[in-house]
Amino acid sequence: MTRREILLLGEMIDAAEQAQQLATGHDVQDFEADRQRRDALLWNFTVLGEAAAQLPDQFKAAHPSVNWARPSQLRNRIVHGYWSIDLEVLHSTAVDDLPTFVDQLKAVLDELEA
Repeated sequence: MTRREILLLGEMIDAAEQAQQLATGHDVQDFEADRQRRDALLWNFTVLGEAAAQLPDQFKAAHPSVNWARPSQLRNRIVHGYWSIDLEVLHSTAVDDLPTFVDQLKAVLDELEA
């Protein structure tokens, strides 16, 4: 474990929590109508995926219960295919998937800091 891995996990947790906050209590139509909210959601998913991609493979292999690939895949889709982004997928990911993902990341971080 290195300080860099702890920092990356912290960035991932922060970005995921921000994405959750942006999506909670809002629907897809809100994102279609509010460019700032949509851009903020996209940015946080991008940060989340970039931080996940920066974690060493050995670190990810040591924590196989976390789906490390998904954030990076989503980040790549956002960065390289913006015009085809499905806001419904982003919204449901933020609301339905990120709470559990954040819990998993916090568990890994707690383990590292113990």
